[in-house]
Amino acid sequence: MRLLGVDLGFKRIGLAIAETEPFVVTPRNALPAVGRLASDAVRVVDFARREQVDAIVVGLPVEESGTEGRMARVCRTFAGHLTDAGFVIHLVDESFTSVEAEAAMAQTDLTAAERRKRKDGEAAARILERYVRQT
Repeated sequence: MRLLGVDLGFKRIGLAIAETEPFVVTPRNALPAVGRLASDAVRVVDFARREQVDAIVVGLPVEESGTEGRMARVCRTFAGHLTDAGFVIHLVDESFTSVEAEAAMAQTDLTAAERRKRKDGEAAARILERYVRQT
C-alpha cells in the first residue's frame, strides 16, 4: 500500500510518501499553503494522484489536555475536502512530530536553513510512522 502523510500548516504543507511493504518513508518537499483549505486540498489531491497513493494520513493536532482545538477542526475540515475528492483518509495524532523531526535532523550535518526546509516533510514522515505503528 502507498500512503501520503500530510502535516498541514498555515504557511506550509508537509508531505511524505510511504510504502508499507517493506515499510519505507520518504519525506517530500513541502507545498506552500495558500491559506484557503479547499485550494490547498486541491493541490494535495493533485500530488496524491500523481504519486498514486491508496490513502492519505492527515496529522491531527491534539492538545496536551487530550482535547481538539482550532487547528484540529481546521485539519478535520481539510480532511473532509480530501474525502470529497475520493480518497480514503486516516487521522493520526501529530503531537510533537515537528519537535521530533527537528531533534532527529539536529543529529545530522544539515545547516539550519536545510533543516528548516525539510522540517515539514520530516514531520509528515513521523505522522506516517505513527499511523503504521497503530494499525
